[in-house]
Amino acid sequence: MQTELLQYETFYHIYNQGINGCPIFRENKNHDYFLGLYHKYVSPVADTYAWVLMGNHFHFLVRIKSQIEINTHFSKLKDYKNLDGSHKNRPTQQFSNLFNAYTKAYNKMYFRTGSLFEKNFKRKKVDNLSYLQYLVYYIHHNPIHHNFCDYYLDYPWSSYLTILSPKKTHLSRKEVLKWYNNTEGFISFHDKTIDLKIIADYLIDKPVKITDIAD
Repeated sequence: MQTELLQYETFYHIYNQGINGCPIFRENKNHDYFLGLYHKYVSPVADTYAWVLMGNHFHFLVRIKSQIEINTHFSKLKDYKNLDGSHKNRPTQQFSNLFNAYTKAYNKMYFRTGSLFEKNFKRKKVDNLSYLQYLVYYIHHNPIHHNFCDYYLDYPWSSYLTILSPKKTHLSRKEVLKWYNNTEGFISFHDKTIDLKIIADYLIDKPVKITDIAD
């Protein structure tokens, strides 16, 4: 079955895991290297709003840039190849390039061969504000959901603290804070006690209504 190509100017929840649940991040340097590759390959085609890297999976909230923005960026590169009109599209290909590059380096480092990620990374369109708010919450609370820690502030490999930091970042944090009205609203929303299992069901389109997600 053909996987849907990423559409321009569209929000997506991008996620995937190691093949058969295998680890994809073993050491801190793995996280750093992955994020470096992510910026290299994905930042030219998408704005990023939230992320988390777990032991054997990851989650990102992104918005694919316009076709004009993307083509303008790549047209300035010496090795530019126009993919318009072909069977591929640039955003989808850039994510694939990221995973292929990371797999190659990871396999070399840990003396393994073969695929590292499950085939065809998962992508789900995000089309309303409530979904955005709860998805960011879920991403930042994912370490709690998987028993990595008891409090989301204790986990270093997520975008939560970057959103609150005044330091320069590639993250689209101003837009994220607007979704919660301001910084205080962002913090307050994240401090809510919400059943993460219910949110997970809501985010993957199981029959759960937003009204079922209670404080």
